[in-house]
Amino acid sequence: AGDISGQTLEPGLYKWGTDVLINTDVTLAGGANDIWIFQVSGDVIQAANTEVILSGGALAKNIFWQVAGSTGVALNTNASFAGIVLAIKGITVNTGTTVNGRLFSQTAVTLKMNTITQPAQ
Repeated sequence: AGDISGQTLEPGLYKWGTDVLINTDVTLAGGANDIWIFQVSGDVIQAANTEVILSGGALAKNIFWQVAGSTGVALNTNASFAGIVLAIKGITVNTGTTVNGRLFSQTAVTLKMNTITQPAQ
């Protein structure tokens, strides 16, 4: 339902009424002008040591995660994430995780020894 682990996702609009889980690497495949919009009614939870992989020229600036869950977004230890997050609740980025994107929350963004890179315009 909301487990995108191991999948390759083409550009487009994706909607979930559940949490979205990333338990193994997920690939976003498309060109530099393609856009991904992920509308998530639940939370986004990325497991430790996993990666959101961009292929075919996909750019982090064209990936949008709209998260409305009661907890928000949890990016676990040593993960690699891509995209712009717009969350109603908190965003927690655990130790060693890297983000190629931007993190916006209506409550709080918690960083723990991370590297956050704003995508190139």
